[in-house]
Amino acid sequence: MLRGVPLALLAGTLLDGVLGDPRRGHPVAVFGRVAASLENRMWADSRPRGAAYAATLVGGAALVGVAGQRSWTITAAATWTVLGGTSLVREGRHMRTLLAGGDLPAARQRLSHLCGRDATELDASELSRATVESIAENTSDAVVAPLFWGAVAGLPGLLAYRAVNTLDAMVGHHNPRYARFGWAAARLDDLANWLPARMTGFLAAALAPTVGGNPVHTLRTMFRDGGDHPSPNAGRCEAAFAGALGVRLGGANRYGDRVEIRGNLGSGRAPTADDIARAALLSRLVGAAAAVLFAFTRKVLS
Repeated sequence: MLRGVPLALLAGTLLDGVLGDPRRGHPVAVFGRVAASLENRMWADSRPRGAAYAATLVGGAALVGVAGQRSWTITAAATWTVLGGTSLVREGRHMRTLLAGGDLPAARQRLSHLCGRDATELDASELSRATVESIAENTSDAVVAPLFWGAVAGLPGLLAYRAVNTLDAMVGHHNPRYARFGWAAARLDDLANWLPARMTGFLAAALAPTVGGNPVHTLRTMFRDGGDHPSPNAGRCEAAFAGALGVRLGGANRYGDRVEIRGNLGSGRAPTADDIARAALLSRLVGAAAAVLFAFTRKVLS
């Protein structure tokens, strides 16, 4: 089956592009319920306990992948379900429509579909910035990274990566409950996304002319500003998108009572609703390029 991985990755990417996320019984949601149930039993204010929790769930997901990896159709279906590129772009375009129509209350409410920051007092420019940043970061997390790990390790890689990323979203938070228990999940997610995030930046640079950008400027922005971000990975993606789009991202973000100060990513103007559409296009193209690149590389190395 290992020789069928390239075809499975391309087929799964095509399914995501045509169908988007499964409407019912999404496997990631099922995994989330299992993870939440196990958390209730294992939680303790302890890094070792959190590491055991993460290892159990990620290892279990990988073992499920090992059991099913002989079928390329199962791998294609798994690729479809772990990818989130189409849903990401749809949310971005929905935000763009609301902002272009001047419906700030609806746009503030809708932002929760993309990120967890407090949108109560955000204006159109800040909502546009949040949307472009979320599209950039999730192009790596929801598209490039799963395809990368699928190319590296087939079905076990796809499922294990999605388990890691889901656990980070669930317990990888800087708050009293998860600062220690979620530490291992957060660090594992950082490690799993380190290379895919940078590959996302390089692909964004290569494709920058499709959205009116310059590859050299995009790379320069990524290398110069990508480290001025709390995340070791998201900053690279966001800086690359900022360079490609010619906008300025970063700044202060509020998450409940916590304010996170980020450096400026890019040296252009403040983003507008129209830049969301350009970011969505760039995300689509980066995802398609990643699928072809990783499938081809896997085919050559098989």
